[in-house]
Amino acid sequence: MSEAPSQAGVWDFCSLKPKKTMLDDTLKAQLQQYLALLRQPIRLIASLDDSETGTDMKSLLETIVGLSDKVTLDTSGKDVRKPSFEVVREGETQGVRFAGLPLGHEFTSLVLALLWTGGHPPKVEAEVIESIKALEGDFSFEVYMSLSCHNCPDVVQALSLMAIFNSKVKTVIIEGGAFQKEVEERQIMAVPMVFLNGQVFGSGRMSVEEIVAKLDTGAVTRDAAKLNAKAPYEVLIVGGGPAGAAAAVYAARKGIRVGVAAERFGGQTNDTMAIENYISVLETDGPKFAVALEAQVRQYGVDIMNLQRADKIVPASEVGGLVQVHMENGGTLQAKTVILSTGARWRNVNVPGEQAYKNKGVAYCPHCDGPLFKGKRTAVIGGGNSGIEAAIDLAGIVQHVTVIEFAEQLKADAVLVNKLHSLPNVTVHTNAQTTEITGDGSKVNGVRYKDRATNAEHHVELAGVFVQIGLIPNTEFLKGTVELSKFGEIVVDAKGHTNVPGVFAAGDCTTVPFKQIVIAAGDGAKAALSAFDHLIRS
Repeated sequence: MSEAPSQAGVWDFCSLKPKKTMLDDTLKAQLQQYLALLRQPIRLIASLDDSETGTDMKSLLETIVGLSDKVTLDTSGKDVRKPSFEVVREGETQGVRFAGLPLGHEFTSLVLALLWTGGHPPKVEAEVIESIKALEGDFSFEVYMSLSCHNCPDVVQALSLMAIFNSKVKTVIIEGGAFQKEVEERQIMAVPMVFLNGQVFGSGRMSVEEIVAKLDTGAVTRDAAKLNAKAPYEVLIVGGGPAGAAAAVYAARKGIRVGVAAERFGGQTNDTMAIENYISVLETDGPKFAVALEAQVRQYGVDIMNLQRADKIVPASEVGGLVQVHMENGGTLQAKTVILSTGARWRNVNVPGEQAYKNKGVAYCPHCDGPLFKGKRTAVIGGGNSGIEAAIDLAGIVQHVTVIEFAEQLKADAVLVNKLHSLPNVTVHTNAQTTEITGDGSKVNGVRYKDRATNAEHHVELAGVFVQIGLIPNTEFLKGTVELSKFGEIVVDAKGHTNVPGVFAAGDCTTVPFKQIVIAAGDGAKAALSAFDHLIRS
């Protein structure tokens, strides 16, 4: 290999996602190439038992050791969680611990932990590494993940990085399937779930920057000051999903100063398991797609500002000359033109019990959290494509799935509906209104719905409810400034203009029909061209 791989490169390599410890010859050869990048010796300290997982873990570790003379195996570990192993630098006693087998989506995390521990530099901004090193205090993290969760690797890798670069940070990565008793005792019903010093720290996808910001109390003030000091942009894009990324590329190709302020680059694609309808890309997964979006935008020298949530837009007509974008952290950005591409988020069903039992049986990602309900009864609220796909997915894992749809018939594509009806462990209720998600005070125990034809109330006993009822645009901060539809979407014309001069919009946050990645990307390109046209005519 002529140059060191980036995380994206490791993603490509690990898209094989081995489910068993037996690595084929091709994967071994590729892994050996990566291990050749180790700059210093590392040890794998294993605490094993006689379980099947323990046997498989020993086999995996022996395979890794056999691929590099810089890796040694020590099976004298005494950790209370067995089977587990710790990746440590030679001469040190603390590193990153994996409890259970890091396969599936987490094989990427294992490879990166090996490389980073062995001195291979991470593809992370130097400023982030310095922030990690500067953290003061004792931080003992436990992160629970499942091997099918596509949101988990970001959190696992972030906490691994922190443990490698700051000795005050301890990180244990726990595969829920191998430690089910522990998962039940701690009532973990959603992954990734992170504990810090024994207390819940957070759940769901988090980047290393987000985690560090939560620990570093002065980070918000410093970040706001950095935003205030930035020179005005000719095009400022708010939002970093497919629409924002496309807008950034098209604007930057004009040779002008472009910035992107994004809460998380990639937007909702980060939460999408499979993408099979983006033209010219046969198939990919959402996180990989999001990495590719950011890589292409960075290629054009765009100023990317992650973890930034807009709070208010002030039109140029009110302040003279430039549009102002006020951020939630107190910083302000200025630009000659602004493109709004803030996307959308999962819609809540808004019934009693939903918020009280979120992450305690109420979930929104079947790929991530489905395995936690193995052998249990679950429900899916929503009969569109996402809902029926979720029900089909869950049916292969859980004991039974109940589908609850408000309309008189399922709205999903016929091929999905036919597949659903072929499954023996699925019950469908149409013309049914969800009225409550019930629980015992600590976790979900059922869902209540009303038959809209007879008004009869029914209660279904179950352990988990997956809400899949569509999207709501992220536009609340624009009320009173930019014209919104009755659904909260930004009203745009055929060229992406809003009612505010110099402010354009694109993607799922707008009135453009059909919320699809390819449509959002096209809208982003169109909005960028419209913004440039505005610049040269103003």
